[in-house]
Amino acid sequence: MMIPAAKDWLASPNKKVLLFGMSGLGKTHVSNMLRATGAWFHYSIDYRIGTRYMGEHIVDNFKFHAMKDPFLAELLRSDSIYIGSNITFNNLAPLSTYLGKPGNPDLGGLPCEEYRRRQDLHRTAEINALLDTPHFINRAEALYGYPNFVCDTGGSICEVVDPWDENDPVLKSLAENTLMVWIQGNEAHTDALISRFDKSPKPMYYQPEFLERVWSEYLSDNKLQENEVNPDDFVRSAYARALEARQPRYAAMAENWGVSVCAEDVAQATTPDAFVALIGKALEKRAKAA
Repeated sequence: MMIPAAKDWLASPNKKVLLFGMSGLGKTHVSNMLRATGAWFHYSIDYRIGTRYMGEHIVDNFKFHAMKDPFLAELLRSDSIYIGSNITFNNLAPLSTYLGKPGNPDLGGLPCEEYRRRQDLHRTAEINALLDTPHFINRAEALYGYPNFVCDTGGSICEVVDPWDENDPVLKSLAENTLMVWIQGNEAHTDALISRFDKSPKPMYYQPEFLERVWSEYLSDNKLQENEVNPDDFVRSAYARALEARQPRYAAMAENWGVSVCAEDVAQATTPDAFVALIGKALEKRAKAA
């Protein structure tokens, strides 16, 4: 869909929106709020990645670790137990755990070659899940009768597209079918995200060129070999740099393909009507700036 005029957005009985931005700024919270009304279909990109495209890898990783225990190994070989992933919209730990962190295996780290392989799997899976969005829009309306649709993307969407390329196939598909909305944080949000990450560092996807740069610099600055790296220390060191590197990519996505709203305003939009009105204001602002 083309970026609509505010009045057309507000009047439309069939709203289709895609939310993007850093994890922790309200994408899933808003999506859950909209879904709870019964009038919005919630399509989670990370959930799609973790079930359709990486589900088998995730479960095989569980089994790999279980097979190290002789008791569980025997039960698995005889098909006496079942190991599965209980991934949900609000608990994506199975996916992030599989993605892992590079470094010392005694500290839970992955060999760098395996870590890169999993990163590449995630990139392919994320692109495929994003390209599935039109299918789920049609499915939501034709199969379930939902008039409205919200796509809840992962924070790494900006890493798998080129927001400056008007022919980017993923962004073209998304922009033709949804209104793309950047939930933009401020400096205080960034500080809060970094503080939260420091307390509980989690695996995440990085653009390959960025990953190679920060990884080689970390090894050089700390005079470490790959298997000596503390995985949590590395991802802590990379996180703030990743936030900074993603900002211009998000901004270009909003400028070239959609609109932006402030995270604090999103937090105050506690009803679907308030959220729809907030997007309407963003559309008016974009039109005035054009």
